[in-house]
Amino acid sequence: MITAVEGVKCYGIKEGKNGLGIVVCKGKVAGVFTKNRFKAAPVVITQEHVKYGEIEGIIVNSGNANAFTGEEGLRNAKRMAELLAKKLKVPIHKIAVASTGVIGVQLDMEWIESKFEEVFANLGTSREHALSFAKSIMTTDSFPKECLIRDRFTIAGVAKGAGMIAPNMATMLAFIFTDADFEPEELRDMLRKAVDRSFNVTVVDGDTSTNDMVLLIATGKKKVDRRIFEKRLTEVCMDLAKKIARDGEGATKFVEIRVEGAKNDEDAFKAAKTVASSLLVKTAIFGNDPNWGRIVAALGYSGVEVSENLDLSIEGFKDGNAVGSVDLVRNGRSMTNENKAREIMEKSDEILLKIDLKVGKGKGYAFGCDLSYEYVRINSEYTT
Repeated sequence: MITAVEGVKCYGIKEGKNGLGIVVCKGKVAGVFTKNRFKAAPVVITQEHVKYGEIEGIIVNSGNANAFTGEEGLRNAKRMAELLAKKLKVPIHKIAVASTGVIGVQLDMEWIESKFEEVFANLGTSREHALSFAKSIMTTDSFPKECLIRDRFTIAGVAKGAGMIAPNMATMLAFIFTDADFEPEELRDMLRKAVDRSFNVTVVDGDTSTNDMVLLIATGKKKVDRRIFEKRLTEVCMDLAKKIARDGEGATKFVEIRVEGAKNDEDAFKAAKTVASSLLVKTAIFGNDPNWGRIVAALGYSGVEVSENLDLSIEGFKDGNAVGSVDLVRNGRSMTNENKAREIMEKSDEILLKIDLKVGKGKGYAFGCDLSYEYVRINSEYTT
């Protein structure tokens, strides 16, 4: 889908756990990066390069995070950038580098360099080219994550992520392209706001990766109203964030938490994300157990102002169609609807929890998933 933006060419390959992808696109750039103190080498390099405000290429490998790899890791990340910079005949600072995979292992640069020419030679603008790149950056993902919105301009994004997701900007990478015309400072401001309302309210397992990276590249072909663009950008980020949550490692249900009646919006988002992060809530949802006491407990330790007169309800969906809804708590009192709630949960692949804290007018939300036996299996065997 990213090739729907004029000027974007890409391609990628996947061999076993290893993948290599390249995107060529000339434009202004802004980025948001992990807050993990152990930043991966490609994050360190790309953060510096993005400061120049312009970019012409992105090179990404999967299967190895190139994180906690010291000076050799930094040299390897720079080498990846050099490969593409030399081919495009541009300064190295116009290349972004990203990696995802196992932490603490040096890159197999022999493999990357041996595949570089093949990937570069096959760059193109078709739907198949875009899909090959999306697949090349996957690790434990079960499907490629793409989004395209057309207005009077185009925004297209691609992301990867299924585990180690608790963005504090998950192992999450996202690359978003547009033909709109904005300066890097404007892109940076809009991207941070969009990320805060999308990727940063998404939780799979509570771990913040060393490699999180979101890049926004604008080719500058079209003049666009900033308010309209900001709205569309947030929609793209939210779509990709939801797909990451739906694809949570081993997940059987997508979960959305909507909070209203909070003291302010900040408290509402904090409360929603706390519920989405609770392992007890996530396991209860996996077991189709309407144990609403776990949700109340999470709200109680969230650090936000709450009322004992809160309301809590649950809605279920299957393949996008409503299954049913029921109140669990009303004005602080149990509605003894657990059996009905269990029936709804058993039929659903998507759960919506609606909470009214009744202390103000703040609203917020968070995205997540359940926590299953399969999550434990995937992550207990990740390096074996």
